Amino acid sequence: MKIARVQAFLLSYPFSEPILMPFHGGDRMLLKRDAMLIRVQTDNHLAGYAPGPGSERAQAVIEQVIAPFLAGRKLTDPDALRVQFLEGPGRSPDIAKAYGSVEIALYDLAGKALGLPVSELLGGRVRDRIRLYGSAGMYLEPETYSAEAAAIRKLGFCAYKMRIAQGSDKDLETVRLVRQTVGPDFDLMVDAHTWWRMGHKSYTFETIELLAREMAAHRLAWLEEPLPPHDHAAYLRLKEKDLIPLASGEHEPDEHGHLDLILNQAVDYVQMDVCCQGGYSIGRRLFPEIARQGMRFAFRSSGTALEVIAAAHLGICWPEMVVDWLEYPCYSAASAATRAPGMYPFPIASEVLEEPLQFDHGDLIVPREPGLGVAVNESVVERYPWIPGPWSFFRTDSPPSRQAVSADRMMSRERRGA
Repeated sequence: MKIARVQAFLLSYPFSEPILMPFHGGDRMLLKRDAMLIRVQTDNHLAGYAPGPGSERAQAVIEQVIAPFLAGRKLTDPDALRVQFLEGPGRSPDIAKAYGSVEIALYDLAGKALGLPVSELLGGRVRDRIRLYGSAGMYLEPETYSAEAAAIRKLGFCAYKMRIAQGSDKDLETVRLVRQTVGPDFDLMVDAHTWWRMGHKSYTFETIELLAREMAAHRLAWLEEPLPPHDHAAYLRLKEKDLIPLASGEHEPDEHGHLDLILNQAVDYVQMDVCCQGGYSIGRRLFPEIARQGMRFAFRSSGTALEVIAAAHLGICWPEMVVDWLEYPCYSAASAATRAPGMYPFPIASEVLEEPLQFDHGDLIVPREPGLGVAVNESVVERYPWIPGPWSFFRTDSPPSRQAVSADRMMSRERRGA
């Protein structure tokens, strides 16, 4: 079985109108949501699929570097192909990272050819399910967060993650009110990535420490990225106060960054996005070290259902005491006639699969069918054509600043005034 073709399709879902989300010290404007669908085909007409970052740069790397390397090669061992690639054109970290996304499709293909689920090719599953947390609310009022958390609980999730950034008093009130609404037997996570993006109104370390101390009374599962992610020393300083579990990792630029976070035990939960931070190989190297350090891992996922199931196959190869959680992004319905709690509409997320994923009591049930065990709906490629440009913008009042955000996390900055 030889690889015949590698393709990376960029997809976009434009919002009917820009979505403006004010936060303390600025606002975020959303224009669209992007995604990538990777397809690898063989000479015997099998196809493997993978999610990828919705990035023109990543697409160019896949089509100009990775595709020519893989074309005509035998697909017998994805690991061997990766070693050969990293010793050749994959010496660049950015190129190697893009290869990690394509490699998921290679595992999907290998599993289909052998009649085995991807999890069995990654070391063997030790369980059939993984805990999900419903990830939604962004820059809302406390009462709106509360209603959304209740709605997500009704969907069957056992945990809810919210993105709060309305000032320290409102942030604390949000956590208090949400906990009161959902009760004691429901896990809550706070993603605080905006706390250090507010310009001159960014929270100080002292404010963050006070919030962590007071939020701890409401039993958060973790506080995510309350500090600039590169400042591991600050995370360790906060962690040593033993106030609340901390989580970080989605902004680590490479494996060395993750290892520094782990070896210094700067957080309680290490996070990684399989789609855009290196794929299966990095996760397989990090998990043993996370286990040795007595820490836990939680998948970061902000894309499609294909990304969720791809991550799940890796996660179930480890016990829950090491790989604990998998993020399930919740999107609202594209049609006002259909009610669904979530951040905003993004129909590509679910429509990329022919059938919905299987849930049970807040867990994702990972299929045992060959490959990733899901059927991909390729019609999304034609129905959601790519729209160039950033998908959102951060704007701060002081200093006057505007940052463009794309799927590969590169940001351009425009500043006006002093």
